[in-house]
Formats: sequence, C-alpha cells, structure tokens
Amino acid sequence: MSASSCDVLVVGGGHAGIEAAWAAARLGARTVLVTHSRQAIGRLSCNPAIGGIGKGQIVREIDALGGLMGLVSDATCIQFRMLNRRKGPALWAPRAQADSHAYPAEAQRRLSELENLEIVEAGVDALLATPGAGRHRSMEGVLLADGRRILARSVVIASGTFLGGLMHCGEQKTPGGRIGEAAAARLSDSLRELGLTLGRLKTGTCPRVAPDSADFDRMEVQPGDEHPAPFSFLTTRISQPQVCCWVTYTNPQVHEIIRQNLERAPLYSGQIESTGPRYCPSIETKIVRFPEKERHQIFVEPEGRSSDRLYLNGVSTSLPKDVQLAFVRAIRGLESARIVQWGYAVEYDFVPPEQIEPTLMTKRIAGLFLAGQINGTSGYEEAAGQGIVAGINAARHAAGQDGVVLGRDESYIGVMIDDLCTRGLVEPYRMFSSRAEHRLHLRYDNADLRLTPLGRELGLVHAARWRRFEQTRARLDALMALLATLRLDGRPLIDLLRRPDEDGRRFILAHPQLAEFEADATLWGRALVQAKYAAYIERQRESIERFRALEHEPVPGEIDYAAIPHLRHEARERLAAVRPRSLGQASRVSGVQPTDITTLAVYLSARARTVGSSESVHDAAG
Repeated sequence: MSASSCDVLVVGGGHAGIEAAWAAARLGARTVLVTHSRQAIGRLSCNPAIGGIGKGQIVREIDALGGLMGLVSDATCIQFRMLNRRKGPALWAPRAQADSHAYPAEAQRRLSELENLEIVEAGVDALLATPGAGRHRSMEGVLLADGRRILARSVVIASGTFLGGLMHCGEQKTPGGRIGEAAAARLSDSLRELGLTLGRLKTGTCPRVAPDSADFDRMEVQPGDEHPAPFSFLTTRISQPQVCCWVTYTNPQVHEIIRQNLERAPLYSGQIESTGPRYCPSIETKIVRFPEKERHQIFVEPEGRSSDRLYLNGVSTSLPKDVQLAFVRAIRGLESARIVQWGYAVEYDFVPPEQIEPTLMTKRIAGLFLAGQINGTSGYEEAAGQGIVAGINAARHAAGQDGVVLGRDESYIGVMIDDLCTRGLVEPYRMFSSRAEHRLHLRYDNADLRLTPLGRELGLVHAARWRRFEQTRARLDALMALLATLRLDGRPLIDLLRRPDEDGRRFILAHPQLAEFEADATLWGRALVQAKYAAYIERQRESIERFRALEHEPVPGEIDYAAIPHLRHEARERLAAVRPRSLGQASRVSGVQPTDITTLAVYLSARARTVGSSESVHDAAG
C-alpha cells in the first residue's frame, strides 16, 4: 500500500482514531492513520482509567462489535472494580485502573500487526475536497504539514483536544493539546473553509504526585474486586495481580487556599472563556459551586504498576503552580507531596454536532467523518465508541455502501450519537446511564447479545469470536430452559429466582445437572439477571417496540419547515437546523414540544396523501 492514496484516512491516534483505524482496516479498507508521533498512539492524557458508570457499558459494546478497547484494557489494566453493585443490574458498570505505559504500548502493538493499516507520522494542515459550494462536495484527501498529499475517499477527523489547543496553568498559556505535544493549528481553518461552524470547549487535568512523597497510611485503602470482571467477551479471566488505590479528602484549609487565589485562576480571571464539563468540574469550580461542603473526595490512583506518578482524581485545576503546591500539601496524606506534573486546563476547537449525521459523516461534505472530542464529547470511552462507528461507516462509504446507524434501543453508543446529532450541546458531553431510556435492556452483561450479530454481519467480528458467542448464547438458552422446566417445592426454579435474596445455588442439591452451569460464574450471573428482572425487561421490550414505531416514521430531508402551518417558530428553526430523519428523532430535538410533533405528523400525513394522489393521476394519464 502506498501512503499517497488509501480508502480511509484517519487523523489522530487517540482512542477515537484507534478504533476508527482498527475497524476500517479490519473491514478490508486500505487505511492510513496519521499522527504526530507513533509513540503517542493510545496515550492516556488525563485519568489513567477505562470504564465507569455509563462508560463501562460503552467499552463492552465496542468489544461486542469487534473493537479494540476491551482487549487492550484486559491485557494491561492494574485494578478492576464493578461499580454500583448495590443497585440494580442496569446500573452495574465495570471500571479499571489502567497502566499509562502498558496501555498505549499494547494498542500500538496490535495496530502494528494489523493488515491494511499504515501509520504515518505527520501533522495535517488541510482537508482536500472536490470544488464547489453547498452540500454536494466530497472528500478527496488531506494535505500534510510537510507538503505531501494523501488521497482518500473517506477521512475521519479524531483530533481530540489538539484542534486549536491552548493549555492554561495560572497566567501561563501554551499552544498544545496535551503537555509536551503541539496543537493542530491549521486544521480548524480548513474545516471552516469547508463550511463547518466551530466552537470552543474546555477540559482539564490534575497535578501528579511522586508515590514516595505520599503517606498512604493516612488514606483509606481502595482494593480491586476479588473476582474481577473483564471488559472483553473474549477474556476468560483477569490473571494479572491487582494494585491498591486510595481515598482522601479536601478540607476547609484546602478550600480557603483556593478561595484566596481565585483571581489567579484562568477560569475566574477571564483568561478562559469556553465551557468546561459540568459533571467533571475543576476543584476551583467545586469550591465556588458548593460553598457549604466541607470536603470533596479525592481518589489517589497509581498511573501504572511501576509508575513514578500518582493521579489525584478529583482535583483537576489550572491554578498557578505555587497555589497547586500549597493546596495539595494541605490534603491529608499529601503533606510532603512532590508534584511531578502540574495540573492544567486545555481549550480546544470542536464542531457543534448538529452538523453530523447519525453515521458521523458531516452533512455538508460527503466522506468527511468526525469522531471524539471534535464532536463535543469528553472521555476515552465516548471517543472510542464514536471511533468504531466512524471507522465502520468510513470503510462502507469508501466501498460505496450505505452507512450503519446504531439505535438508542440498541446501545449506549447509539444513545450518545443520537444525543449529539439531535440535541446538540453547550458543554462537553459525558455519558451517564440516566441518558438511556432503555437502560435495563442496555446492560453491560448483554452487550454481545445486542451487538455481536451486527458486528458479524458487517464483517468486523472474526470467526473465533463468533464461535465463542454462539457457544455462550447456546449455553445461556439451555440454562434458561432448565430453570423454566425444573421445579423445587412444586414451583419452577425460574419463579423462585425472582425472590430478592435467592441466588439459586441451593437448587443444585435437587438438580445436579445445574452444577456445570453454576460453575461458570459469568453465565450464572447473566441467567440470574434475566430471571429476576424478566417482567421489567418484558415491559421495556414493549416500550422499545412503541419507540421503534416512531423511529420508522421517516421525515423527508428536503422538507421546508417554514412552510408547515401552525408549527411554532422555535420548532421550525430547530428542526431545520437538525434535519431529523424520523418523527422519533424529531421528538428529541431541543426546543421541540409534543404539540409540534403532532403538527408535523399531521402535515406529513397530508403531504403523503397529496403525493400519492398526484402519482395516481400521473399513472392514469400515462
């Protein structure tokens, strides 16, 4: 393969870019991944962790489709925990502490062994598109910073925080998307020249501390799970030893130090004007927003098994270095802390996501796909989820095939992309389980049942994974059949399992044939969830069918909303901006009310009758 031309070109080696390149190459597209540095691919620039509430489900879905993140996490992470165990299974979410050195090394190794993929170290200065104006231009490739051109029918931009990136630490401002790495300075102008509108967002990271300067005896120990649950459906067990993390807290002294220096904080001095993530605020914002709180939790997390850095999860900051040192040393257990990397904030360009289709292709330029923080999201998992969808659809576009859309009823990835395309955003988007109306159906444990058949149909799920899936599905069906057939005390076992405190292990004494299934803890756990929540799952399935009915009512893309009688002015503007594909999507557009959907449905029905009548007259005349 020549680097002068390809089918799919991916810009950026972060988590979105990795999954996009992996998916496109695995689907047979000749793929080029362009990144400033091969050694930076997969780097964990902020929190060295994978998964979490809402996010762990996304990682499982990426894996179920045939993606990479789950496999890399299982091979390299150093502590695994299942979150929300005390709540219902719809909210259970796997999370793992990652090794910041091993994780990118494993991702790089797997990409280097992949057929159809070439990695090019370079910056990208401009996007090349066919001449013209309006919505009918197509991608032709990219212009590299060294003057080379690479032609490609599909281009995926996964630029992370590097797009016009500007870092802040106190009064100091430095161009860059990550400490020590340059920003993508000219790509923003190229996107604007193609007719896309850009905005600015902000994120940040915390100071890192040397482990030998921390007093762990003054902190609470946070161990991993005794029997860790893997991310990948191909991983039979996590065999590597786990490390401990710790918990400590801020205190009134910490808060007072920060309050006294707020005028030096870029967030409050006017130096930073863009919006940061509401659900992952800086420590400055926490102190201002919650003045009544006497303490905030801090998770002290090793960045690797033999790393010389601790990540202080919970104290993201852009305060000056002297203030950072003062408040960190006021925290219990960190009184002698030696800071090895200062916290900082990053402002970066993004493309407001109403400008993309649910396939992640831009509405204005055919063949231009956007994935990750360029769409306004935050987090490795959200980026990777978009990356695999962008990679699949970029490969399909290059092959002349229709794009694939994941529905809200199919996956958290589908919920996220629909939220972005339909509702837009005013702050960095973060996935939570509460965003999914069908979350009992979108559990972490059944991601394979929901998505692996689709991955197989697309060609992303290889034969070995498919055989594993079919075996698991067959065993689960067999176990559920036994539980429905076998009885104890005159009642079917499946009915007894619906009792809150029943785990079913006593059934084995009466029915030894269940022993082989009970020995597989993962399989047994999946069966318990299906049995205990069968009535709720059935009700949600009925809700999904009603939801799909609206999703299958198409809205023509060329419709003139200004011409619809009785439609409110705000609804006309929002619907014209988003251009929903269905009544279901239209109902989720911000600013659109149920009465607007009724008006739109009546108009579409009348329009369909008029079109049908005209066609009948034409046929009769013919």
